[in-house]
Amino acid sequence: MIRVAALTSGVNVPSSRFRVRQHLSSLEQKGVMVREYSPIMSKYAGFPGIPTDIMALNYLMFPVYACWSSLELALRIQGVLGSWKADLTWLERELFPGCVTWEPFLKRPYLFDVDDSIWINPPFGRSTMIRIARGAEMILAGNQYIADWFSPYSKNVRIVPTAIDTNRFVPQELSKRKSDRPFVIGWTGQSVGFPYIYNIEGYLAQFLKDHDAELWIMADRKPRFQKFLSENVRYFQWSPSSEAEFVREIDVGIMPLLSSEQCRGKCSFKMLQYMSSGVPVLASPVGMNEDILNMGEIGYAIKQEKDWYEALESIYSDRLLGYCMGVEGRKIVEKSFSCNVISSHLSEIFHELV
Repeated sequence: MIRVAALTSGVNVPSSRFRVRQHLSSLEQKGVMVREYSPIMSKYAGFPGIPTDIMALNYLMFPVYACWSSLELALRIQGVLGSWKADLTWLERELFPGCVTWEPFLKRPYLFDVDDSIWINPPFGRSTMIRIARGAEMILAGNQYIADWFSPYSKNVRIVPTAIDTNRFVPQELSKRKSDRPFVIGWTGQSVGFPYIYNIEGYLAQFLKDHDAELWIMADRKPRFQKFLSENVRYFQWSPSSEAEFVREIDVGIMPLLSSEQCRGKCSFKMLQYMSSGVPVLASPVGMNEDILNMGEIGYAIKQEKDWYEALESIYSDRLLGYCMGVEGRKIVEKSFSCNVISSHLSEIFHELV
């Protein structure tokens, strides 16, 4: 049995949940025993009521920021020590945002798991990623863009997509769909992604005005829209237990992005959630989104903002088309992005290294 120490970012941090934790039971069946070391407080948690950037830049608040950061770093020591009891260390992102801290003290070999453009994070994102990558035995990159960025700093880069639990994210039975309800446009994610929705707010608002439709949002807090009527938007508080049910209930899932370095590093997880649930997708063809859109007839690539209305109109007026797109999306996830497929890939990597 191979022993792996997994150092993750937090209990409810998406990268921890979907890059590492959901694979633990499957990996154990494949001869890989993973012990996760997750801090009781997310490494992204700021001081209550005070944004982290304000604490770091305001000289009056800097002592509070320093004490809070020291506490967060202290919480990671258990994982660093635990790595010395394992055969292999699985580091999910850096231990502290944008900085090298305890990484040089990790038991080697270690794998550096990256699923976003975290090299752009302040204060020292780029130099931090280069230093950690050069010390790692292997980089596990969530997509091709990330793999290309790390290639100059590591001779061993593998693309390992973020997996979907196809037993949890399942299509809704046709017999359970209510025919008299409004057409539902859905978006799920963290509130840091709200600006991408705000960018197309006008087109979505016009569509809802012209049709019997609603916009459903699941996130950690409510969005602040300016152009929607309140009765056209429904907010759902995110929770691990309800996210799969939420996606099952929508008629089309959207993933708007910008053509930026940050967005090109995203691993299309929203799209994969929609697809696994048999829901057609409308997405900006940026980075990995474009790669998945090219895999089959799963929805529409929206290249210009004005095209969102037309694409929504197409699926609204032809529900059978949307259903067929959802079926195709589900097949693609089962073949290439399911937990079974990705867990097997990870198991092969761990056995190869150890």
